[in-house]
Amino acid sequence: MYKMASSSHFLHYPCCYYSYSPTFSLRNGGFDFGSASSSLSSHSSSSSSSLNHHRLGSSWNYLGFSGIKNIWKLHRLGAQAMTENYGNAESPRGISKLRDGPDHLLVLVHGIMASPSDWMYTEVELKKRLGKGFLIYVSSTNTYTKTFTGIDGAGKRLADEVLQVVKKNEGLKKISFLAHSLGGLIARYAVSVLYSSDLSDSGSLNAAYYLKQSTIAGLEPVNFITLATPHLGVRGRKQLPLLLGVPFLEKLVPPLAPYFIGRTGSQLFLTDGKSNRPPLLLRMASDCEDGNFISALAAFKCRIIYANVSYDHMVGWRTSSIRRETELPMPPLRSLDGYKHVVDVEYCPPVSSEGAHFPPEAAKAKEAVQTSPSPQNTLEYYEIMEEEMIHGLQKLSWKKVDVSFHSALWPFFAHNNIHVKNEWLYSAGAGVIAHVADTIKQQETSAFLPASL
Repeated sequence: MYKMASSSHFLHYPCCYYSYSPTFSLRNGGFDFGSASSSLSSHSSSSSSSLNHHRLGSSWNYLGFSGIKNIWKLHRLGAQAMTENYGNAESPRGISKLRDGPDHLLVLVHGIMASPSDWMYTEVELKKRLGKGFLIYVSSTNTYTKTFTGIDGAGKRLADEVLQVVKKNEGLKKISFLAHSLGGLIARYAVSVLYSSDLSDSGSLNAAYYLKQSTIAGLEPVNFITLATPHLGVRGRKQLPLLLGVPFLEKLVPPLAPYFIGRTGSQLFLTDGKSNRPPLLLRMASDCEDGNFISALAAFKCRIIYANVSYDHMVGWRTSSIRRETELPMPPLRSLDGYKHVVDVEYCPPVSSEGAHFPPEAAKAKEAVQTSPSPQNTLEYYEIMEEEMIHGLQKLSWKKVDVSFHSALWPFFAHNNIHVKNEWLYSAGAGVIAHVADTIKQQETSAFLPASL
């Protein structure tokens, strides 16, 4: 793994466009894919030299409450912007105004038991920072209890919604996703539905051509960004911090989850389906009969995951950052310059592996968990599942951004702070949203590298 130091000159920070291809291999610590390799190595070398000491310093320009007048002004702007966006999929009149402007669709996806209003602050900030080249669309198809119907069902609805937006905006050329919490899993399923590739034999072609021909909803995929998303589910020690890591509670809650949050509950706790069938989240860490989940993610030029280091009562650090317990770093105490509470950025190159599997011992462990759960067999089952999911997802490169609200006034609101669900209570996450916006903007203003592993 490569640690990316950070500096105040954020827009000079390159995003790495390494992506997955089944024919690539690692050699001598580098990547082997013909002539593209040297150009990538050169770029990586020159980039890293300009990024030294990026972690030093911190900015305490806390974007807190700015007065009643400014807050109400922001809410009026947010309400107006959201009204325009929510009409995109339904109102041709609203679409016609945008056809000549934006060419990049940015889809915002909320989490469980949530609504489009959760994105009010973020939407206004992104509009202000990214400019008219972006059509920012806040998904509204999976509000509140609709998120209980299963990740797959919600993902298909999101895919249909995105297709409607694309259909009514003929000038769109590129697409990105920004998702919070469960919304990240819903978005991962949706992009597999929207994914298409014109390749008849990808093994005979290089990575640049492979990715160039891959599209999401017929558009060029650019960014896939998640905020506090449980990529590995919520089963296992402290993956759902609300349970405090107490074995009794972690044994008690999984069987009850479907009664409270429906099919989504069993999917998050990896108990969905028959014992001889892999759980949905494991299937989503591979290309399988249900969808080309890994190929769809690989089509994006940049995959970025923001994870709360602590104080997130809903999603643990391991599952949101796709790391093993032994891979969790010691987080710095100081924020990056200009981005309060963003403490670390790490680029993780792809890891060569056979991908995710569902071995016989996993099926046996799943059956035991479903019929007679105990702390021992629950731990055994989850350890197998976690390792297999990591094998599948680490075939792709990721940029991992660690966030720490330890110095915030209300650190226990970390799960809602990270996307500023409401500016009145969760404004501590303003620095995170600024970092997200500048990450996206940086890619728009810099030339794309040839795609590679």
